[in-house]
Amino acid sequence: MSEPVLIVENLKTYFDIAEGTVKAVNGVSFTLNPNESLGVVGETGSGKSVTMKTIMGLIKKPGYIPEGRILFLTDEFSKDGKKEYVDLTKLTPQQFTRIRGRHIAMIFQDPMTSLNPMYTVADQMIETIMYHQNVSELEARKRAVELLRKVGIPNADKRIDDYPFQFSGGQRQRIVIAIGLSCNPELLIADEPTTALDVTIQAQILELMKDLQNEFNTAMIYITHDLSVVAEIADKVMVMYGGNQMEVADVNTIFEKPTHPYTNMLLNCIPRHDAKKDELEPIPGQPPIMLDPPDLCPFLPRCPMATEKCRKAKPDLNELEPGHFVRCWNPVLDAKMGGDK
Repeated sequence: MSEPVLIVENLKTYFDIAEGTVKAVNGVSFTLNPNESLGVVGETGSGKSVTMKTIMGLIKKPGYIPEGRILFLTDEFSKDGKKEYVDLTKLTPQQFTRIRGRHIAMIFQDPMTSLNPMYTVADQMIETIMYHQNVSELEARKRAVELLRKVGIPNADKRIDDYPFQFSGGQRQRIVIAIGLSCNPELLIADEPTTALDVTIQAQILELMKDLQNEFNTAMIYITHDLSVVAEIADKVMVMYGGNQMEVADVNTIFEKPTHPYTNMLLNCIPRHDAKKDELEPIPGQPPIMLDPPDLCPFLPRCPMATEKCRKAKPDLNELEPGHFVRCWNPVLDAKMGGDK
C-alpha cells in the first residue's frame, strides 16, 4: 500500500480576540492516501473550513496553530528528487507558495467570487500554470485549453478568452475545478463546490470530479453539509462538531452503522421518500460558541443520551472497531471500548 499523502496529527487552530480565545479547531487527526476521498461533514461553525484553510496555510493573525502537525508527502524541497514528509506548519509564507496551487489546490465554495471578473479565463489559468511549472505561455495556454475540454467546456479554444460573467454558474464551477487541477496537485480540497448549483448540474460536477480524481490519482477532501453528496463521492467520512471529530469511519459504516448521537441526528435530518413520518427531525438547540469552551464534549448541551460521566470529562476519540473512531461516553460504547481504562 502506498504511503499517505497527508497526515494530520492533533491539529489545533485558535484565534485570539478581545473577548478571549476562539478554539475553532481543537485536536483533529486523520490520514489521507493517494486517490482517496475524505468527506468532512457537520453543521456551520463545526470547524470544517478552518481545518482545511489551516492545511492550505491560509490562517492569518489573529489566528495561529498552538499545537499539531500537518505532514505532507512531497518532493518540492527534496535535493535528490525523492518524496519526503514536510510539516506544513513549519513552512514560511514564501515556502508555502511553492506548495499551494502546485501540490495542494483548493476549490472554494462560490464560483461566482472565485474568479476575478476583470480578467479573462485565459489570463487566470495561464498565470497559475506558468507560475508553478516551467513552461512557456504558449504551452500553458495549450494545457489550459486541454483542461477546459476535460471539464466539459464547449469550444474551449475560443471560450478561454471570455470573461467569467460570460459563463453560466455550472460552467464557472467547472473552470474553477480546471484551475485547481491545472498543476496536477497531489491533494485537492473542495469546500462545498456544488452549493450554488442546481441538482442536475451538481450531479454532473460530482461525476466529473470523480473521473478527474481517478485520472490524476489525486487525494481529495470534500467539505459539505449534504450527506447525500458524501454518500456519492467519499471513501471515508469525518463528522465534526465544535472543532472536534465526533466520528470517523468509512462511508458504508457511517451510513449503515452510525454510532455517535450527533451522527445519528444528522442522518435523521435527511428527508427520505420511504419514511412514514411527515416531518423532519431537526436537532434541537444551537451549535456551541467556541470562545473558551469547557473541556467537555461540545455536543453535551444538545445530546439526548448524555450521562453524568459526560458532565465530568471530555471523551477521547477511541477506536470502536478497525478504522471506526468515535468520541463518546455512551454506556454501550464505553463498555465496548473498555470502560474507564
